[in-house]
Amino acid sequence: MKRLSYHLLYGIAYSLSLLPLCVHYVLSDCIFLIVFYIVRYRRKLVQNNLSDSFPEKSQLERSQLERQFYHWLCDYVAETVKLLSISNESLLKHIEFRGVEELEKVFDEGRNCAAILGHYCNWEWLSATGLAFQRHPSAVMGLIYHPLYNEAFNQLFIDIRSSHGGQCVPKQDILRSLISLKRENRRSLFGYISDQSPKWENMHLWVDFLNHDTPVFTGAERIMQKMNDAVFYVDMQRPRRGKYICTFRLITNEAAKEEEFAITRRFFELLEESIRRQPSFYLWTHNRWKRGREEFNRKYDVIDGKIIRKEEYK
Repeated sequence: MKRLSYHLLYGIAYSLSLLPLCVHYVLSDCIFLIVFYIVRYRRKLVQNNLSDSFPEKSQLERSQLERQFYHWLCDYVAETVKLLSISNESLLKHIEFRGVEELEKVFDEGRNCAAILGHYCNWEWLSATGLAFQRHPSAVMGLIYHPLYNEAFNQLFIDIRSSHGGQCVPKQDILRSLISLKRENRRSLFGYISDQSPKWENMHLWVDFLNHDTPVFTGAERIMQKMNDAVFYVDMQRPRRGKYICTFRLITNEAAKEEEFAITRRFFELLEESIRRQPSFYLWTHNRWKRGREEFNRKYDVIDGKIIRKEEYK
């Protein structure tokens, strides 16, 4: 039954992907009406996130951002499905990669790169980054993912993300994969989406992000420092529908030499710059600020760098 569910799901998705991209956008416009007006998918959460993140904007401005966001969210789904069948040549007409020569300079030195990014613009299209490599076409474009509970959807997303050369690696296997590639002397660029909300026991750092006191993940930074990667921020823009520009901006050439949390802090500074430039392309349906410092301080102690749940809350 699981295999049947997957093949049925894949067949539907692939058939839809064969439609021209312009038709995908027409369907996206139709889906927007349903999601925004009828289903009202997480609209209250989006409104709260926008209000708290942009208190300086008027209610009218935030309402416009809300509509623009849902239009983009529907486009994101349509564009992601399209990855299943679009050719490499056609895809590169819709996404432009800048700064790739800086990545390849690191490869020339026999070293590897890490890319750090947020849920901003269409991060799924970044799986095509390897297509832009000129001198190192065999370099691995690693895509770290959190396995989904539903096996059919999990396999579908693996197929989508690997359809243009990306190599999908579950997050629990990332360090093992990096060490294996290093032993094989293979060049790699691994992408880390690092703006999720960590669990209580992983809250080692708080940053000022979009007008919030925000707990953030630091695991990606620790891996980058262990591997001494050159770390790049992925700055995405969407100048128009069906067009993305992806620019790799160097954060550090040698992660191991950076002070603790410096990479993570810089990432959130750059991500906020991107979001404030074009706010509607961030994933506002994510309940990013569901855990606050006040509750953390009430329930947990930090002892020798370890987060310990207080006895009365066990």
